[in-house]
Amino acid sequence: MTPGAGAAGRSTADEYARRVVSLVNDHRRQAGCEPLRVDDRLTAAARAHAGDMASRGYYEHRSPEGRDGGDRITAAGYRWSRWAENIHKGPQGPQDAVTGWLGSATHEQIVTDCALTDTGVGVSLEPGGPWWVQDFAAGG
Repeated sequence: MTPGAGAAGRSTADEYARRVVSLVNDHRRQAGCEPLRVDDRLTAAARAHAGDMASRGYYEHRSPEGRDGGDRITAAGYRWSRWAENIHKGPQGPQDAVTGWLGSATHEQIVTDCALTDTGVGVSLEPGGPWWVQDFAAGG
């Protein structure tokens, strides 16, 4: 969110997150995968990471303390058997963020991993971003 944007900024970030899930699920269907289910715990983990990157000015899967997506997903209360994470910085809208991921073989492989069943997306609209995080997981 941008400073002072309040509920309007959160509403935009939430709409962006919903659109990312829709676009990713469209691509998964084309690849023969079931659509991902949105899980509130994964959403909380993704939002927290996007916000942390924005507020502390880094762009990495690991936090400065060394916590990775699996750590964040576990801390959010999700018991996983496997997980993956896509991050992006800079795209101004959901289509650009997803197009960027699909333009990378590694990120597209995550999107089309049919064994991953759940997702959560976090978007921070702070200056210098936006920061995009999509967490993927399968329950354990």
